[in-house]
Amino acid sequence: MVTAVTNLGRSGLSDWLTQRVTAVIMLAYIIFIASVVVGGVEYTEWKALFSQTWVRVFSLATFLSIGMHGWIGLWAVSTDYLVPHVLRIKAGEAVASQANLLRWVFQAASAIVLFTYVVWGIQILWG
Repeated sequence: MVTAVTNLGRSGLSDWLTQRVTAVIMLAYIIFIASVVVGGVEYTEWKALFSQTWVRVFSLATFLSIGMHGWIGLWAVSTDYLVPHVLRIKAGEAVASQANLLRWVFQAASAIVLFTYVVWGIQILWG
């Protein structure tokens, strides 16, 4: 049985809501960046834009949203598909017997990648 220990929101409703809110933040950021890029932007303008605190905060919120959105999605995929009954059908009994280990490794790797992405984004933004 899969427990909610690694689940971000501890409930399906909060995960669903978190995914929707983070998606709106990411969409708003994409629209904002697209509107800046479409008008044409030089390096000095780009640097001046990202030197403003509100743009950095908005970018940070987007980085965090991508991390949360990605974690919830990858957690859902791993708990839906890296389970014994699915792996038994797709990969055989030998792999199915290791489903919990495979799921744990997948979730650990996902967490490391997402954490690195967020930390690297913060480092780039706030230098």
